[in-house]
Order: sequence, then structure tokens, then C-alpha cells
Amino acid sequence: MQKFINFYILIVVSIGFACEHTDSSKPKANLTSYVDPFIGTGGHGHTFPGASLPFGMVQPSPNNGTSGWDWCSGYHYSDSVIVGFSQTHLSGTGIGDLADVLIMPTMNDIDLTNSPKDRNDYDYKSSFSHSSEQATPGFYSVYLPDNKVKVSLTSSLRCAMHKYDFDTKGKRQVVLDLAHAINWDKPVKTEISIINDSTVVGLRHSKGWANDQRLHFAVRFSEPIQGYVLAEKDSLVNSSSIAGSASKGVFEFGSDSDKTLKLKVALSSASRQGALDALGEIDTWSFTQVKESAQTKWNNQLSKIVVESSDEKRKRIFYTALYHTQLAPMTFEDVQGQYKGVDGKIHSSDGYTKHTIFSLWDTFRAAHPLYTITNEDQVSDFINSMLAHYDESGLLPVWELAGNETNTMTGYHAVPVIVDAIFKGIEGFDVEKAYEAIRTSGMQDIRGVNFLKEFGYIPADLENESVTKNLEYAFDDWCIAQTAKKLGKMEDYVYFSKRAMSYQELYDPKTKFMRGKLADGTWKMPFDPKYSVHRVGAEYTEGNAWQHSWFVPHDVPGLIELMGGDEAFVTHLDSLFNEDSNITGDNVSADISGLIGQYAHGNEPSHHIAYLYNYAGKPWKTQNMVRQIMDTMYDDQPDGLSGNEDCGQMSAWYVFSAMGLYPVNPASGVYDLGSPLFDRATISVGEGKTFVIEAKNVSAANKYVKRITLNGKAVYNYQITHEDIMKGGHLIFEMTNDLTALKN
Repeated sequence: MQKFINFYILIVVSIGFACEHTDSSKPKANLTSYVDPFIGTGGHGHTFPGASLPFGMVQPSPNNGTSGWDWCSGYHYSDSVIVGFSQTHLSGTGIGDLADVLIMPTMNDIDLTNSPKDRNDYDYKSSFSHSSEQATPGFYSVYLPDNKVKVSLTSSLRCAMHKYDFDTKGKRQVVLDLAHAINWDKPVKTEISIINDSTVVGLRHSKGWANDQRLHFAVRFSEPIQGYVLAEKDSLVNSSSIAGSASKGVFEFGSDSDKTLKLKVALSSASRQGALDALGEIDTWSFTQVKESAQTKWNNQLSKIVVESSDEKRKRIFYTALYHTQLAPMTFEDVQGQYKGVDGKIHSSDGYTKHTIFSLWDTFRAAHPLYTITNEDQVSDFINSMLAHYDESGLLPVWELAGNETNTMTGYHAVPVIVDAIFKGIEGFDVEKAYEAIRTSGMQDIRGVNFLKEFGYIPADLENESVTKNLEYAFDDWCIAQTAKKLGKMEDYVYFSKRAMSYQELYDPKTKFMRGKLADGTWKMPFDPKYSVHRVGAEYTEGNAWQHSWFVPHDVPGLIELMGGDEAFVTHLDSLFNEDSNITGDNVSADISGLIGQYAHGNEPSHHIAYLYNYAGKPWKTQNMVRQIMDTMYDDQPDGLSGNEDCGQMSAWYVFSAMGLYPVNPASGVYDLGSPLFDRATISVGEGKTFVIEAKNVSAANKYVKRITLNGKAVYNYQITHEDIMKGGHLIFEMTNDLTALKN
């Protein structure tokens, strides 16, 4: 009988560990209060402070009116001028675009015949002060003293809502500027039409980083238009419709009614009707109601991970990071399910939601693996969006932007995203078609893959950025090989497995670096591991040999063996962090930032490196370095990011690492363990289950791990699996500051 009782107790305890059920009736804490959208708007973070929903299609946000590199999002915290509020923005990219449909309220006289050469020529611009700004998830506001108006912004998924509170009675006006060429793109076709007393529709077709961007829009005002002026370039047009390449308009609302004016702005890449229909997403003129709805949606999203700590600053950094991971990929289909495809045609999604903004060189590393935990139900939408891109263009996306392939950066990194989902058992897409797409992308004859197939490596004298491309293709090819094996395609498995080992061709045992090799088999000379050149004549993408030689996430044991075994590997890895931070070269990439020695946390190729000590038997070195990176490369100030946010990747690294884990191989379903920051992190994993990560005795000093248990069982290899997380459970880190004991 006692044996039965003990067995019963064991079962109950095991269920408790495995399920960790939550009480869904408990009200969620207001986690949006920990989010500061201004984090990343300074320094080189390139984020925007405006309003959006998770993965929202619209992002109403201020534009400073300059196209400097640090203004890629349209806004930089160092600025003090706003020229208007556009409806679309990129989060943390290294190239600028979007910033479409610029709208600005003012009480000043406006001359539409003025063709501005720079922002000083905008007669509707205004100075502003950060003391008059506010931003929370789904909300932004600022007071514009020169225009005598307070602007407030919020949004639904596809429709922005603006509220203008004017200081006094006077000539209330709204400028609609489709020209605003002092941005990163150039309008090639613009249209504005007034279709009734309160509704304006139009088109902004532009050419920039997105070579063929089309955006239909509809604007509805909360009161009738009392007068208007339209202009094309510097000429006024006496009509209710206008078309050209630089259309602008001013809409007047008089001074007799209430001082508050509101408007809704809805978008579609497919049609005017799609934009008009999207106005219906917001069926009220209550700004407060729309704002509160947005906040609720954000709070529901942020509540998927609840961290507990007395350190309020770290919670602000964490939840702002989690917020930033949810701004892209953006919803791209309109309310009719239509979108402009890569082939320039209008398409309809079928059973999924089409998304855009796939910064895959960045996000395949940690952001997309994070989505398999926090947004599992949307992963198939992302993958079906990539497969639609394949249908429309013949290849999977590289860096897809608003229905355009930019071919920016290296690799074919849609592959690991798709493969990761396949092996994690995520459904909702055609696996056979997905395999066809990843194999086709792996067999392309462009971007250096042709040389990889011919030589077994990519020669530095035949292809730019040859080393980075070769290393990243090797990982992507490993992903293809694993999928081929799973699907029983053994000939492909053997072929791509061999290509996955091509990284070995570039390793130079004398220097211990991955180097550019010429077509004749000799090393490219001269060689300086600190040398970096941006784009032209480069062997490495936005980096140097120190930063790129570690990218073999699919075969870390093989890399350790190449470098001479555990001791030699650790010595070389120590040197990476202990070297001086001087980068040599005449045209060094600005993306090399956040330096600790030659490690560059401000750019993605370095992101997995600190975790590599685990593989060589020195996990305390991983724990020490990961803590140092979290402490020095992230802050709760506007310049709190050490490099471009890059559509969620910079923040995804922090979200994972602060919880104590990271996907070194982002397609393996394995998470490598580091040094958690919080007393407790509770992840909701669906069906009422949670995965709890507890760090006992954690503190600034107690950053080392003495013992790890998962559901009561010891973890010795410093790894857990995706399956461990998603079935629910309890991971416990016992923390210490006694490094001596750990070394022994």
C-alpha cells in the first residue's frame, strides 16, 4: 500500500512539473508599463517610437525629415524637428524605406508651390521637445509648438488613428504630402482623390530599397472638409483629383467647431477598395477606445512571458525587447486578403495571413526561433508567406520588403526558419512544397552558389563576401540535408551534407581563421584578421575574420577539432574577447559596433559566439560573457541598443539570454543554457501549460551556475530542447559566485 501511495505522489509531482497550469481567470498585469518605445531610437538602434499592433500593417510615427543613416526608421532621438507623421516604418534596419503617406496638422499658412530641397524648406515642419512626447505600445503623442497642436496616434492592425488637439480656434489644416522625397525612396506615381466630404483616397507608388512599392490609402476625417488645395509638384490644380509623381494637398476644417480633429488612415498594397474597407477596422471615433484596445492586445502578447525580479530596469529592458520582437514581420494582406506580390501582380492569400518585412540574415538566428515559442500559431503564416514568395519569384525570400526582393545580405536563410518549424512539428503548411522550395533555393546559380557547386567552396577572387557566404550557405545546406533525411530523400541528404562541410575548405590552421581562398586553391593575401571593408572587395559581410570565423552552428564539435581541440579552441575564443577593438581598413562597416575585444554584439554574426564555451567544457566562461554582454550592450535609455535592432533580432538575443538560454543552432530545436537574469520567468506554452525557469540566489555577483535541474532531473550538458519547453515544466538554475568550485 505504501508503494502505491509513493507511486501516486510521484505521478502527481511529475504532472505538476510537466504541466505547470496557470489560472487563466487571474487578471494580467499591465506589462506595457515596462515598455519604452524610445529605447533604440538613439545611438544606432534605428527603431521608431510610434504606434502599432503586434505584427501590424500600419505604424503611424513621426518623421524628422532627413535621410541620414541613423534616421532609417524616419526618426532619431537626437533630432528636434518633425515634418509630419507617416503611416509605415521599418524597425531597426540598416537601410531606410517606407515612411509613406506623410500627414501633418498645422494652423499656419501653407504654400504647396514650394518644392522643398531639404527639411528647412517645409513650411509645415515644427520643432518639438522630448519632454512633450509620450510613447507606450500602441500609442504615441507629441506637442508641436510651431503648429499649435498636440498630435496623438494609435492604430488597429491595418488602420491608423490620429487625434489633433489644436491650441486655439483658428485655421485648422491637415497637410497630405505624397512627395516627401527627402526620404530613402522616390515617388514615381502619386494620386489623391476626394471622394466625399470627409474621405480622401490615393496611391503612393515609389522606388527605393523596395524597387516597386505600391501603397493605396484611404483617409477619413471626423468632420467634413470645408476647403482644400491640391498641387502636383509646384503647380496648383483646380480639381478634386490629382495624379503625377509628387502630389500634395491641404485640407481645411475651419475654426468654428470643436478644436479636436480626428482621422483614420487605412492601407492596402493591392487596391483602393482594400484601403477603404480597412477603414472599417476602427468603427468608432473614440480615440481612447482604440488606444485601450491596442494596449490590451499588446498586454496579451507581452504576458506570454512573465518575469519576476526586483530589478525594475532589467524588466524595462526585457519587455521593451520583447515588444521589439513583435513589430516584424508585418501583416501585408488587406482586409480582402489581397496583396501586391513579388511578381508585381495582385494575389490573394488562401488560408493564411500574408506577411512582409523578412530581415532573414538577422532574424533566422533567434527571432524566428523565439516565435516558435511565443507565436507558434503564426509561424505557419510566416512560412506560407515565404512559400508564396517562392511561387511568385522562383526562390525563397532573402530580404523581402513590401512585396519586393531586395537581395540584401547573404545566405538563403528562409531555409533554417522553415526547417526549424518542420522539425518542431509546427503544422499549417505543405512540407513537401516547403522541401521543394528550400532545395530549389539551395541549387540556385546566383549569389555565389554556382561557385560553391563548382569548386566545393566560394573563391574570393570570383565572388564578393566569399567567406561569409560560404559559411552561411554551409549551415543552410545542413538544414536542407536534415530535412531530406527526414523525408527519405537520401541522395539529397548525402549531397547537401557534403556541402555543409564546405566550411572546412576555408579554415587556415596556421592563422586559426576562416579565410578567403582563391580559385587556384591558395589563400588570398595579404591577410589581417582585423581588416574590414564594407561590401566592395570584402571577404566578410559587415565584419572581419575575428567575427565570422565562428559561424559553424551546425558542427561546433567539428570546428573545435579544426582549431586543435578544446583547450586550443578556448584559448582562441578568449583571444576574441581580449583583443584590442581596433578595426583596420579604409571603409569599415558602421555595423561593426558593440565591441568587446573583436566580438561585435552590435551585429548579428557574433550573437551565438559567447555560448560556444559550453561546447568546449567551459560553461562558466559562457555564463560570465553572456552576463557581461547583457550588462553592457543593453540599457533602458534611447541609445540602449549597441547596434541596429534589425527587425527583432537584437532584442530576441536579450529575451532568450535573460531567461538563460539561446539557440546556437537555430534549426536544431536545441537551446544552449547560459546565465539567467530573473528570479523566475514563466512562459505560457499553450493549452494552459507553462514552462517555468527559476534562478535560485541569482544576483549581479551570482552569475555562475552551480547546478541545473529540469523537472527534478539534473542537466549536465547545458542544453534543453524545444520539446522540453512546449510540454511544460520547471527548469531550475542554482546560482553562485564561487567560480573556483566550478572550475574544479
